[in-house]
Amino acid sequence: MAFRGAALLLLASVLCSYVAAFTDEAPDCCLSTKDKRIPHKIVVSYKMQTVEEGCPIPATLFITKKDFRLCAPLPSGNNWVAQLISRLSNDPKHPPMKKSRSQRKKKRGTRS
Repeated sequence: MAFRGAALLLLASVLCSYVAAFTDEAPDCCLSTKDKRIPHKIVVSYKMQTVEEGCPIPATLFITKKDFRLCAPLPSGNNWVAQLISRLSNDPKHPPMKKSRSQRKKKRGTRS
């Protein structure tokens, strides 16, 4: 009886580790945004979050020098988000964030 229990436990742990190893990584998403100006001096990069990535809302994700991720609304017209993105895009020291490995995989699989 103890052998069956140990074998079942071993099988369950092997299956769990197999499933965990082959699942796509979960996207790191903003769940809400805050329309509060972020000082440009603390921001090093940004990323546009889309619903197609599996996130619940579209947003602008700013990354700070201390690696905090701050969620802001999408840029529109001449709002502070658009101004900050423009400032970061024109500064070679602060390029936009590269896409994660899971986003690149999704892009490769689709053709237009």
